[in-house]
Amino acid sequence: MSGWIGLEKNLQEKTRKNVIGWEKLRLKIDFHVHTHYSHDSLITPDELVFYAKKQGLDGVAITDHDRLDGALKIAKETDFLIIPGIEITSLNGHITGLGVQEPIHSRLSADETVDRIHEAGGIAVACHPTAFFKESLGKLTTSRFDAVEVINASAFPFRYSVRRNQIIASRLGSARVGGSDAHYGPEIGCAYTLVDATSSVDDIIKAIGKGLCQPLGGAIPLGTRLKREFLMFKRNF
Repeated sequence: MSGWIGLEKNLQEKTRKNVIGWEKLRLKIDFHVHTHYSHDSLITPDELVFYAKKQGLDGVAITDHDRLDGALKIAKETDFLIIPGIEITSLNGHITGLGVQEPIHSRLSADETVDRIHEAGGIAVACHPTAFFKESLGKLTTSRFDAVEVINASAFPFRYSVRRNQIIASRLGSARVGGSDAHYGPEIGCAYTLVDATSSVDDIIKAIGKGLCQPLGGAIPLGTRLKREFLMFKRNF
C-alpha cells in the first residue's frame, strides 16, 4: 500500500512542478467512470454521486461500455455535474468519446471511431493505451486523438502504464487526462483531472481540447480491487 501512496505523491509533485499555475485549475473531474449500465460495473446513480462528492470531485464523466443512454439519463436526474461519454470498443482498442450526445457504433476502425466522435461534437481520448489485460490501442494511438488518458487508476502494471502513456502524450503533443476507470463506488476519484474551465460541459470539453488540464492520482488499492471482484462474483452467482 505504501508503494502506491508514494507513487501517487510523486506523480502529484511532478505535476505541480510542471504545470504553471496548477493551483488555479478550477475543476476536479474523474473522466472515466462506469455505472451499472455497463455489464461489469456495480455503481448505481446514487453511489456515483455519493462517492464522487466524498472524493471532493466537481464532476464525473460516465463512460459506459458501448452505450450512452445511462449517462444521458443520469445527467438529467441529478444536479451533480455529469459529462456524457462512452467507452467504445473499436477494432483496434478502446476509445473514450467525451461530450457526445448520440451513441457511437462499436467495431469500427480507430480512425473511423475518432471521426464519428468528432461528428457527434465530442473529443476522442485514447484510454489506457498501454495497459495489459485491456483492449488498448498501443502503437495505434496517433495525433488524431484529442487527448491521451495518461493516468488510469485500474491499469496494470500501473507504473509502467503511466510512464509509457506519458511518453506517448509527449510524442504526440496531446492533452493529458486521468480517470479511475471505476466499476465500484470506492474506486471513483482514485485518478482524476484538474481542468481550467467553468462547470459547463461545453467549456470543459473545449478546455481539454486546448490542453488546459492535468491528470493526477494513483492506482486503485489492491484491497478495493479484491472487494470489487468479490461483490461482482456474488452478484453474478
